Amino acid sequence: MFSVAAAFGNVHGVYKPGNVTLSPEKLGNHQAYAKKKLNSPLDKPIFLVMHGGSGSTDSEIRLAVHNGVVKVNIDTDTQWAYWNGLRAFEKEKRDYLQSQIGNPSGHDKPNKKFYDPRVWIRKSEEAMASRVAISMEKVGSVGMYTASKQKAKSQLGEQRPKGILSSPTALLLTGIVIGCSISTIFLKNISKK
Repeated sequence: MFSVAAAFGNVHGVYKPGNVTLSPEKLGNHQAYAKKKLNSPLDKPIFLVMHGGSGSTDSEIRLAVHNGVVKVNIDTDTQWAYWNGLRAFEKEKRDYLQSQIGNPSGHDKPNKKFYDPRVWIRKSEEAMASRVAISMEKVGSVGMYTASKQKAKSQLGEQRPKGILSSPTALLLTGIVIGCSISTIFLKNISKK
């Protein structure tokens, strides 16, 4: 299976409403033409991708999906949502993000749980996930599929046996040793000249 990103007035990025005019009805015409030329039993034989979905109206997205769009790119909207999650976190926790120690709760109170990247990155991710959920509603995919009961597999491949030789620390130490060795050889060669 392959897909086609057909142009119908769409552009990448987000623009002021009214500056971009989409014609998603053209996608329906493309489908009818392809069905006829391919003698396809499918009403929508082309799998279409909508580039530049950010900033499109709900009705434009609905019509594009109705006409065979199977993927809508919303990169600009998700980038903004990610940034906005971070921005909101910083605004809410600003007084806790000015130093490592000392905040409105006390001059000797630590702030690590606020400036820890895992905390604010998570807020960004939550904001982006919320934006993706909005898009899923717009394209009509909410509730279309049941959640998988299958246990997820590791994305890192097979699990290695535990121990010092398979740990990230061992990899880091190996990198340091190799780096120091290369640096030593380099410095020896320079000093000979």
